[in-house]
Amino acid sequence: MAELSRRNFGKAAGLVAAPALLAGCASGGSGSTRTAQAAAAARTWGVTGKALAGLGGFDATLKSFMQARTIPCGQLAVVRKGKLILSRGYTYAEDGAFKTQPTSPFRVASISKPVTATAVLRLVQDGKLKLTDRVATLLGLSTTADPRLKDVTVLRLLQHLGGWDRDITPDPMFRDATIAKALGVALPVSQANIMKYTSGRALDHAPGTQYAYSNYGYMLLGRIIEKVTGKKYQDYVRQTVLAPRGITRMRLGRSRTKVTGEVPYYSTYTGATVFDNSGTKVPFPYGAFNLENMDAHGGWLATAMDLTRFAGIYDGGSILTSASISRAFAKPETGINSDGWYYGCGWQVRPVTGGRNTWHNGSLAGTYTLMVRRYDGLSWAVLFDQRQEGSAANYADIDAALHKAANAVKTWPTGDLTSTYF
Repeated sequence: MAELSRRNFGKAAGLVAAPALLAGCASGGSGSTRTAQAAAAARTWGVTGKALAGLGGFDATLKSFMQARTIPCGQLAVVRKGKLILSRGYTYAEDGAFKTQPTSPFRVASISKPVTATAVLRLVQDGKLKLTDRVATLLGLSTTADPRLKDVTVLRLLQHLGGWDRDITPDPMFRDATIAKALGVALPVSQANIMKYTSGRALDHAPGTQYAYSNYGYMLLGRIIEKVTGKKYQDYVRQTVLAPRGITRMRLGRSRTKVTGEVPYYSTYTGATVFDNSGTKVPFPYGAFNLENMDAHGGWLATAMDLTRFAGIYDGGSILTSASISRAFAKPETGINSDGWYYGCGWQVRPVTGGRNTWHNGSLAGTYTLMVRRYDGLSWAVLFDQRQEGSAANYADIDAALHKAANAVKTWPTGDLTSTYF
């Protein structure tokens, strides 16, 4: 999982290069041993969904971007001032392969974090939780190994100031075999196993002193939501955050099975399964990490338009008050970057002339995603079923490309596609 500046997870996780998976969106998702070059030669371009007049630049941008990177499945939604003006599925695949629809669910990876943060802010708003509450106390975490764990608060988890640094100590959310061996348990490990293991080791920084992006910290937020509400994490989020916005498609994904219509995922890597002790090599997106354990930091499935609909919560309404929204975008106690951007509560924030831009991206083997809210009332979400690996072109370039496409629109359409899909 990643923030905008992606670290090289492939090296950190010890991924092993495998024969290229099927370049087309084969419905089974397991791929074939044909070379990517041969499969790419047989690909055709297809577009589904709807867009209002004058937005062809977005389609052209996705076509150019996906074809340059041989991405099988993509999706884009664009909203302007609360109105859905484009909702597309894109396919660059062989004839007869999976055809991406605007309603096809994708793994969204770390875009799950703003979803979790919204649920936490709602609990604070309702007086059921305080940002100053101590995480170790809430969850009964042992502080014997490092008494500084007592200083980790809910707010510091939200802002990645808890003291865990994956550049120093490997991310525990991807250390299943190590954790199982250390605790003397069989795979798959549970979230409780991960918490026990990590709490038994020293923090990398004193809480509140250094920004360090932490998937583990957001996993803990999911457990706090469950502790405070007495509900499963997914149930609380769907009932309190998503349902009031009419979002019914979003749900947690699974490592080795797909929901109806979900896209397949592609990676050039294999890894040992984390679901048993066999050591069996599997395509990395299908069992070499435990998506179920990643629920609150990277486990959600959504469509692009579900995400833009979710992002509208931060334009004001009944789910979060203006005070809660301001709290989400407020500067942290530390971690302001040299060019002015910082991580708020579940959102990356950049002050700009006229307001602020807020965004989050996500990255897992088989997934790259980006959600943007612009100061001028534009927002979009873009989803892909593979990510940059090896020497392939940078997927983060989609950010600038979509800003460019938006800035090129001369006259914005006034219609609204929302009722078509919600």
